Amino acid sequence: MQTFLEFLKVRESAGLAFCRGHSGPILALSTANEPASFFGPYGQIALGAEKVRKSYANSEGTFGPKSESRIEIVHAAESGDIAHWSGFQRATVDMEGRLIPLELRITELFRREDDTWKLVHRHADLIQSKK
Repeated sequence: MQTFLEFLKVRESAGLAFCRGHSGPILALSTANEPASFFGPYGQIALGAEKVRKSYANSEGTFGPKSESRIEIVHAAESGDIAHWSGFQRATVDMEGRLIPLELRITELFRREDDTWKLVHRHADLIQSKK
């Protein structure tokens, strides 16, 4: 059985794919069961597994293939069938050919479903630059 820390490498790859315009990997990691929620970086909120998954699917193609993304884990833990991580996602996203830096504070919660970790909550907010 995959540990949560091993799984986080898969999670980071799914984040990179999303930043490059492909929602399939993040959808594969997202629960289809209740409860589920997504608090997005621009104030959007999706409640319920169907709405969360639809939000990810509708965002496909927002970013282009030149995007880069990595996560920096500040804290991660698992206990039984529940796990979480918090930290930062630092990305440069390709939006219509322009590369735009994007820094987010992230908290994600996961539940083990059929021996697989599934994303049940994501909270992302923008880190405000000090200019």
